Amino acid sequence: MRVEARIAEVIRAREPLLTEISDYLINAGGKRVRPAVALLVFRACGGTDVTDMVDLSVSLELIHTATLLHDDIIDSNDVRRGKDAAPVRFGIADTLVTGDFLFSRAFQVCGRFEERIVDWAADACVQLTEGEIMQARFRRNAAVTEDDYLEIIARKTASLFAAGTRIAAHLAGLDSARIDRMNECGRQIGLAFQMIDDVLDIEGDPRKTGKRVGTDLLDGNPSLPVVWGLALPAVRRAFLEEGCGADVVEQALSELRSAAIGARVRERAVEHARVAAALVDELPASAFRDAVRQLVSELVDRQL
Repeated sequence: MRVEARIAEVIRAREPLLTEISDYLINAGGKRVRPAVALLVFRACGGTDVTDMVDLSVSLELIHTATLLHDDIIDSNDVRRGKDAAPVRFGIADTLVTGDFLFSRAFQVCGRFEERIVDWAADACVQLTEGEIMQARFRRNAAVTEDDYLEIIARKTASLFAAGTRIAAHLAGLDSARIDRMNECGRQIGLAFQMIDDVLDIEGDPRKTGKRVGTDLLDGNPSLPVVWGLALPAVRRAFLEEGCGADVVEQALSELRSAAIGARVRERAVEHARVAAALVDELPASAFRDAVRQLVSELVDRQL
């Protein structure tokens, strides 16, 4: 795949440890959802030569990977994609610097494009940082609302999806109104994607997802299941109390499952996916349009 080959080329560094840490996470089983969505939307919008879109997809994937490295430091994660998280394996300092390296490489790749595209990519990065700070503000905070949650994931997750589909539509030659529609399509896909991730955090199989169940409760992160479950006693305690026992977290997960909150979150994710699919349907009929719809369907149906 051209994206994989380009990533391997871009993460080479004069200091081998930077390449090793980058490769450790990038090739640990990531789904490459963002490049897949961006490239398929580009073709669905009528784009033909994917060379530039490959580079921009790689840039967005490197930004995403950099944020994962930094997230693992912030959240003290010990597992990522079924392996020791990078800070556990390589230490916090080298992991932090590698995240910076990947951000730099991302903008080295996309910096050759017109100012508008670079600005869209940079804006996505700004939203990511704002979302991280906002999430921290509501960590273990009982005042968090559903609207707060939606704003957090719009910035932290949906921004990169939206940037990818927006750039794809622009490079394919669509007018500004239709570019905005594809930007919204990517945002809706990102919202649905994160909501399913939230469900998997309470119901997923760690052998498939590559991460422990209940991470959001342990870290005090306001996922949608947690926000909706704050009236449940064990959920509230696990969310609010730093360092609560594993038995409390397990009880909280049991409460969430018994209340069928995961199913409700899935339904909400499907609503966002339907909005995305309707926006895709505005494009001319093609195999690529169908492929985008299929990918969106698979994202909300996924078990890992």
